[in-house]
Order: sequence, then C-alpha cells, then structure tokens
Amino acid sequence: MTGKPARADFPWLIVACGCLIAALTFGPRSAMGFFQLPMLAETGWDRTTFGLAMALQNLCWGLGQPIFGAIADRFGTWRVLAIGALLYAAGLYLMAIADAPLLLHIGGGVLIGLGVAAGSFGIVLAALARNVAPEDRSFAFGLGTAAGSAGMFVFAPITQGLIDTVGWSDALIYLAIAMLIVPVLAASLRGNAKSSPTSGDDIEQTAREALREAFAYRGYVLLTAGFFVCGFHVAFIAAHFPAYVSDIGLSANYAVLAIALIGFFNIIGSLAAGVIGQHYPKPMFLVWIYLSRAALITVFLLLPKSGTSVIIFSLGMGFLWLSTVPPTNALVAVMFGVRHLGMLGGIVFLSHQIGSFLGVWLGGVLYDRFGSFDPVWWLGVVLGLLAAIIHWPIREEAAPRAVPAAE
Repeated sequence: MTGKPARADFPWLIVACGCLIAALTFGPRSAMGFFQLPMLAETGWDRTTFGLAMALQNLCWGLGQPIFGAIADRFGTWRVLAIGALLYAAGLYLMAIADAPLLLHIGGGVLIGLGVAAGSFGIVLAALARNVAPEDRSFAFGLGTAAGSAGMFVFAPITQGLIDTVGWSDALIYLAIAMLIVPVLAASLRGNAKSSPTSGDDIEQTAREALREAFAYRGYVLLTAGFFVCGFHVAFIAAHFPAYVSDIGLSANYAVLAIALIGFFNIIGSLAAGVIGQHYPKPMFLVWIYLSRAALITVFLLLPKSGTSVIIFSLGMGFLWLSTVPPTNALVAVMFGVRHLGMLGGIVFLSHQIGSFLGVWLGGVLYDRFGSFDPVWWLGVVLGLLAAIIHWPIREEAAPRAVPAAE
C-alpha cells in the first residue's frame, strides 16, 4: 500500500473543500484562549467564569457531534454544515456583546459548541470517508486533520492581531463573519451515507442497531474511553496555555508563538499520522502517542520555565496534538464501515469532549483554588499513561457484524 493515493479518481475537490471547512471551523475555537485575559480585564469576571464557558463549549461540541453526525448520515452533509456555520457565527457574535456571564456561557459555550459540532472534524471526516476508497481513508483523514491544524496555525496570529487592533469584542465579530463562508464550501460535500460510492459493502442497519452493535464490541468501547484523554489534554492547553505563559512571566508574544507553533507542527503530525496509519497498526500507534504526551508534559514541568522551554514544549505537543484523530476515526471505519460513521465517530468524539470539558473547567477551578495550573498538568500525565494502557488491547479488525432485525 502506498503512503498516498495514486489513482486519478481521488476526489481532490471534495477533500480540498472539506479541508478548508475544517480550517475555518477549528481555527477560531482554538484561539479562544487569547480572549481570556482582555475579556476578564474589561468585565471583571474571574477565570472560573471564562473556563466554564469554554468547558460548556467543549461539552456541547461533544453532545452535538453524534446527533449532527446521525443527521448528516441520513439527510446529507451540506445541511448540517450550513446549520453549524450559522450557530457558530451566532455564538461568536453573542460572545462579543456579552455583558453578563450567562450570555458568555450561552454564546461562547452552548452556541459555539453546537456550531463546531455541526461543522468540524466528525462531520467533515465522515464525508471524506464516504467519498474515498478504504485504502485511502487514513491519508484523507490526515489531510483533513492537518487542515484543522493549519486553521489553528493561521488563526493564532490573526486573532491576536485583531484583538490588538480592534479589541477583543470586534475581533469576535470579524470571526463570526468568516464563518459564513462555510456553507458555500460545503456545497461539494452534498450527499449522505446511502449516496456514498464506498458504502455498498456495508450492511443495512438502523441507527439503534448500529449503536447496539458498537457498544457490544470491546474494541470500540476502549477506543471511546481512550479518546477522553486526548480531549482533556488539548482543551486544557488551548484554553489556558496563553494565560499560563503570562503567569510564568513571559510576554503575550510567546503565547501567540506557542499556539502558532502547536498549530504548525500539528499539520506535520496530522499528515504523518495519516501516512503512518496506512503502514503500521493504529492501536499501537495511539499507545505511543499517549506515552509521548505524558513524557513531554513531565519534562516540561520539571525543567526551568523559560521562553525556550515553552517553544520546545509547543513543538513537541504540536506534533502530537491531533495525531490521534486519523487513526481513531480510521479504526471506527475499519470496525463498522461508513454507513453510520458520522454517528459512531461522534460517540467516540463525545468522550473526547467530556474530557475537554473537565480539562478546561478544572483548569479554571483549580487555578482559582491553588493559584497554579500544576495540579491539572500532573493529572494530564497520569491520564496519558492510562490512555496508553487502554489502547493496548484494541485490535485493528472488523467487528463481528450483527444480523439486522427484519423490517
């Protein structure tokens, strides 16, 4: 098997549009941490208030993912992406004008979370899976994930530049306007699971039958549990790392550089993960990713804090940031095919976002209680080791298929 698709029928237009959507939807939400300090300075709110909004965002993202995934599987990807763009834009606007914590939690938390759920990785990657050959899925997933990483890399300096130029509130409004490009790009991703050229070999199942089958399969349950840790790591860092950089006495420029470096090396890591997943066992690849995260965080905490250590940590974490996504989504497709991939992948991602909720929320709560993020960092190390153990028994093979109930 080659490391990249060689056939002339590889759907580059569909993949390119999906990649641009991933960049547009992942970019602004990954830059939310830049709004924390200027927003709190102007409003007088504490970090727990902001942390709760970001935690709600991640939780709503997770809760909405399987629902929107199931809708896209049945009624088509374009409709879901268009709805997601409108929810996302509305959330950014409400966050911009919020004059009370409740409005921040509704806009920056619930609406943006639902908007990302309807327009981010789970929906885009499921659409790509339905339009590429099985042997090319890992590569396509790597491209889509790398595009989201590129959004993180591009939107970090753009967001900070907008905040410096027009203020945090107007910066959010500009980002809301950018979301309206998504429905146009999504036109090429029309279709649902049944219209997919690659779903002919999948057995006919209702959503309930697919869920029953998935949760009876040990490998799927372990994969779902392990992805919790990925969410804990990345959401905590995305929401609190800019503030952490400030807390250790470095300028805001280091925070921008750190997030941009994570985004840039995330591109490399995601592409590499897509290629590696086509050549090596995906479960063991995930084991090494989580072990590497635990080791990296440990070294970062033990070394003296400086601009150099922040940059080195950002390089390493960027390479590992979303490298879990291609092998995780590819494993779901290997186990159950693409008929209900949007929903089943969404369930796995719900676990990711529950981890995200706890990572962001605990970051704010424990900081306000202890005056330090160190307890959450060390919890991340323990969870990284646990995730490696959880992924070890997973096998890269199709699940024994249940016979659908008679209509």
